[in-house]
Amino acid sequence: MEQARNILHSYLGITQHMSRKFRSYFGRLDLTFPQALALIMLEEHGDMPISRLAQLTGSANSTVSGIVDRLEKSELVRRERSPYDRRIIYVRLTDRYRAMQAQKPGGISAYFADIFSGLSEQEQADIAAAFARLNEVLERQ
Repeated sequence: MEQARNILHSYLGITQHMSRKFRSYFGRLDLTFPQALALIMLEEHGDMPISRLAQLTGSANSTVSGIVDRLEKSELVRRERSPYDRRIIYVRLTDRYRAMQAQKPGGISAYFADIFSGLSEQEQADIAAAFARLNEVLERQ
């Protein structure tokens, strides 16, 4: 019981710290955390349908559609129909986004890496493994 309480307290502390850091960093870029996450997934995986983007971000299609709407208004992404199947609409990063990334060394993705730079490779691997294991347990419940 005590270990479970310690895990909960650590989790709450981590989420509070991360939320503050995310709001501070992404607020300067006029992005919300979900918007930044969508951009990172597009940067890492390339053009994709909203359904795939929703899957990668762990969000509902309707939620991601709203995020993409706001990113489109900011001209950071655009929607394009597939030339092979007109029913499929891909989300793509724009030249404006790429120009914004070029101004920031490492871009948005580097921000996440910087958060963990105070940890050794082994410590990072241990944390990643523990979170992966916890995620497996929660998915089964």
